[in-house]
Amino acid sequence: MNQNKAVTTLQDIIRIPSVNDREHDVAQYIQGLLAEYGINSELVEYQPGRSNLVAELKGTEDGKILVFSGHMDVVAAGDPVDWTYPPFDAHIEDDRMYGRGTTDMKAGVMALVWAMIRLKEDAVAFKGTLRLVLTVGEEIGMYGSKQMTELGYVDDADAILIAEPSGPDQVIYAHRGSLQYQVIAKGKAAHSSTPENGIDALQLIVDYIQESNRRFAEALPHKVNPDMGASFNVNTVIQGGDQINSVAGQVTLSANARTVPEFSNDEIIAIIEDVMAELSSETTGQLELNVLQNNPPAAGGHDSALVQAIRQATGRDIPATVLAGATDASNFGRVEKPHDLAIFGPGVFNLAHALDEYVSVSEYLEFIDIFTESAKAYLV
Repeated sequence: MNQNKAVTTLQDIIRIPSVNDREHDVAQYIQGLLAEYGINSELVEYQPGRSNLVAELKGTEDGKILVFSGHMDVVAAGDPVDWTYPPFDAHIEDDRMYGRGTTDMKAGVMALVWAMIRLKEDAVAFKGTLRLVLTVGEEIGMYGSKQMTELGYVDDADAILIAEPSGPDQVIYAHRGSLQYQVIAKGKAAHSSTPENGIDALQLIVDYIQESNRRFAEALPHKVNPDMGASFNVNTVIQGGDQINSVAGQVTLSANARTVPEFSNDEIIAIIEDVMAELSSETTGQLELNVLQNNPPAAGGHDSALVQAIRQATGRDIPATVLAGATDASNFGRVEKPHDLAIFGPGVFNLAHALDEYVSVSEYLEFIDIFTESAKAYLV
């Protein structure tokens, strides 16, 4: 493998501003790169301008199926003037490549791509299948992983390695789920001098908050994950009412629950719906639930065969840990067949979405080696 080419190809995809869009351009670039080394790939369109990518390497005989995965979209960069270097220039200074998506997570994507190329180029003998699944829309909605899961691209996976930024000193084997939702209180507007003529939607939402908080406090502490703790719910935004001298006719509460396998998203929803039914029966106002995003928790084993393969590849007994946020693993985990999970890749998690985001070039190159050796160790 030509290290200079590994670096310049990463720069090339950083320079494609795939901000919640244009993943097709990234996928097409990677498809062309894979083709140079005789690896066929397929683009799976989500919508015009947004394509997932799938490629496979088959071993010399049947065996386990290892999926390499990452997302090709990035978040907005904000005002370029606030950056030390333009966010889509992929400028290198010392050992750092700066730019939006360097850490989150185009360095991880390209490290997976080059590991696959290395295995092909070196004619490495292995059993089973290495499958590359690159997705669109992870940052907002996880649309690509949902689509690829529904289309069956991970149904047969024995292990999934997602190259989100963890750095080389830890491997993540589980993370919380995320339930984003709104509770909408519908009352009846009236003049504040005659509130008896209206139905106060604001009071209804206050009653809902008080009762749901009580129910959550009562239920959640009893089902705890040994590594992630308990599920929790956070009320984040209240919007409603028209003006200061009117009874609010409609109020919307937005909230985000973060869940663990022991107390699932569905159990959170059941509490919400039970409270809404109870309060709606006591008032002429109505409460409605609008689920915006429903991503379940994801969990593999802290000492799984995949985690062991990564440790073998690094030559170190790196710790397995958990992540508070969510990844495409939430959707991949919806399949019936259980699989090992590792979230492990180049970059610094705290730099994701930040100004002056960067990745260490030497760490990126190191991860190409680690991913190559991890695949060899797992597919035996």
